[in-house]
Amino acid sequence: MKQKILELLSASEIFISGEKLAELCGISRTAVWKHINSLKEEGYNIETQPRTGYKLISRPDALVKTEILDGLQTKVFGKEFLYTFFEIDSTNLKAKQLANEGKPEGTVVVAESQTKGKGRLGRKWVSPSGKGVWVSFILRPPILPVKATQLTFVIAVAMVHSLKNIGISDVQIKWPNDILIHRRKVAGILTELSAEIDCVNYVIVGIGINVNQDTFEFPEEFKDKATSLKEACGHKVSRIKVLQSVLKEVEHFYYLYLENGFGEIINLWRENSVTLGKEVEVISGTEKITGLAIDIDEEGCLLVKDREGKVNKIVAGDVSLRGKKGNYV
Repeated sequence: MKQKILELLSASEIFISGEKLAELCGISRTAVWKHINSLKEEGYNIETQPRTGYKLISRPDALVKTEILDGLQTKVFGKEFLYTFFEIDSTNLKAKQLANEGKPEGTVVVAESQTKGKGRLGRKWVSPSGKGVWVSFILRPPILPVKATQLTFVIAVAMVHSLKNIGISDVQIKWPNDILIHRRKVAGILTELSAEIDCVNYVIVGIGINVNQDTFEFPEEFKDKATSLKEACGHKVSRIKVLQSVLKEVEHFYYLYLENGFGEIINLWRENSVTLGKEVEVISGTEKITGLAIDIDEEGCLLVKDREGKVNKIVAGDVSLRGKKGNYV
């Protein structure tokens, strides 16, 4: 009901009386007053005038449920099961808990900040409050567990399209799960699988996007490698619009993948790859491989041709691209 009140206030340029809001929502004026106060507590600037009513003056830049749902163009993702937190240890951990409790596909967990956010290989993901989008969601795909790695590529393609849709240019994918702008990392994807031998129970997909950080706010070791949407486009970016665009495109490409298979996704991934056709250095375990990244296979493995002409199939590893000075970054 609070969402309905917000929609009515948003659509009006004049004051709306409590009586009118109560009539349109089918609730009491006392209930309207309580919802208005709740919206104010979430950061909405709502002017109140006796005998005149309420008027929305400004909205918060906050990842609250009312904001996310207002204009969200999805059919499933985030529509019914949307959990928002001011601070949480990890959105992936919470999504995993919800998945084990039986929550359905399309359940979304969003946080303003994470205290134990993580990336691939257990690395820490810095998740400051009010600066980025830290979101996880539950998938329950009817696929074999061996194909679950394909979902990282599905999400990466969706990420590129979601950022381009809000006006961000030069967005590319670095194998396997990094989203780059001008060759600097702006977002990462982490997928975690729960499966039996022949079926997937669920997949948790976590996405971290640097939105409004300035360069000096990144930890020293990341300043030369990381960027934010704000740095890329030169102005502050609405985190709500970023999240809404991501959820819309993730839903679209996920169901496209389930309907048409991996072939179309692979081609889209290749079109947006910064890795393919480049000289790379791959560190996989204790092994270091240097060569030309020539393609990815049906399993999403990176194929690297070394100087001896051998094609190496990389299942997992850290990839660095050869820079203009001949070094790998």
